[in-house]
Amino acid sequence: MSEHLIVVVNRSLARFFTLEPVEFPELESGPRITLRTELENQELKDGQEIFSDSKTGRGVAPRGGNVHGYDDKRDQHLDELRRRFAVTVFDQIQKIAKAEHSRTIILAVSARMRRFLYPHTDTLDRKGYVIHKISKNIINFSPENIHAYLAEDGIVPMKKRK
Repeated sequence: MSEHLIVVVNRSLARFFTLEPVEFPELESGPRITLRTELENQELKDGQEIFSDSKTGRGVAPRGGNVHGYDDKRDQHLDELRRRFAVTVFDQIQKIAKAEHSRTIILAVSARMRRFLYPHTDTLDRKGYVIHKISKNIINFSPENIHAYLAEDGIVPMKKRK
């Protein structure tokens, strides 16, 4: 059982952590950040292989004329893959928050994923969760660095060293 659920998301990966109190606070350092699960955006990973070229229609124009760019709707397709991943992440947030009896949810989301994940937070607000939104990609931070970064901002309790 953990009061804090920490979710770190970018376009291809989501990591879910809980902040666990220690059993003997006078003897142990705590609270401890614990990785619960990770989700990978498999569609996006596979989707990168769909496009063989970096952009189509960027060849040389005949007789030295202007080069024409063609829109292959790549950005819309990638946005749809990100939107689907955001729905999967949100479902996992609800499942873990309920199982862990978390009351505070901290979302650290990359800039590209904000517009897909943040609209879902209204549902969590209505259910009584306290939501903290952080617009920073910290997916590559170690769990200890994530805890330190959030504690520095006063969002989670600092780790007390014994």
